[in-house]
Amino acid sequence: MPGEADAVADYAPLRAELIGLAYRMTGSLATAEDIAQEVFLRWHGADRGRVELPRAWLLKVAARLSLDHLKSARVRRERYVGPWLPEPLLAEEAPPQEAAHVQAQDLSVAFLLTLQRLSPAERAVFILHDLFETPFAELAALLGRGEPACRKLAERARARLGEAVPRQAVSEAEAGRIAGAFLAASRGGDEAGLRALLARDVVLHTDGGGIRPAALNPILGEAKVGRFFAGLARKGQLPPAPLLHLGRINGLPGFVTLEPDGLAQTTALEIRDGRIAAIYIIRNPEKLAAIQARLVPAQTSSTRLPI
Repeated sequence: MPGEADAVADYAPLRAELIGLAYRMTGSLATAEDIAQEVFLRWHGADRGRVELPRAWLLKVAARLSLDHLKSARVRRERYVGPWLPEPLLAEEAPPQEAAHVQAQDLSVAFLLTLQRLSPAERAVFILHDLFETPFAELAALLGRGEPACRKLAERARARLGEAVPRQAVSEAEAGRIAGAFLAASRGGDEAGLRALLARDVVLHTDGGGIRPAALNPILGEAKVGRFFAGLARKGQLPPAPLLHLGRINGLPGFVTLEPDGLAQTTALEIRDGRIAAIYIIRNPEKLAAIQARLVPAQTSSTRLPI
């Protein structure tokens, strides 16, 4: 049908942007993909001849659906067991975006967690205006607020995001070295080796979602984090595991392992001044479904780092 072909032609080049917007709003790639699909259905049924700027129309619908999702997800988030982390993205999965703003390319866990601490309105204004270059006049219509109010929302969002410690660039060689050394030391119970890799104020976040075992609160400090991993290794709760992926996760050095229960686990490392300042481990299988489906069936042989 010509109408359907026209709808696809307008939508397809913008799908990645829509997913990128919704992912930053919700922290879930699966939800972002569902929102992008719903945007297409609405676009297909719209009177497209009356839409002057398809990109603006599609972005606003994606933002509105994301806001609606956040309202329905608020209670679930409040009842979440343990630390909540955004769904992990392997490097090649990172949704692209068009804005040149430096933070538009930042999908690090710390940045996404800071976004999640903004109010839904602040998040929507910052993402749409600063990352996707949507004029304040359009945001005012979307949120039902005046332009001055939207500008204040953007200012508050920028101030809170500016409090986050900027992510330091880490070369691919250094990223691989640190990730490999951390994997070897943590799985081998090498507490001294671990502490040599960790910053004094390191923070460990583990997200099991109440489905798989994980620490219920962040673990703070080089000594406590080192003892935590060494203790798990001594008890046989952190055995050597096949390595499914060694590379960037949300732009950070990291790796994916296949655990004894047959499920994947992601570990991302935030590096500061050559040491690990934050560790983000995701064990919640609901957030790992895409990675599990992609990496585990294709795993024909186990690749282990020396321990």
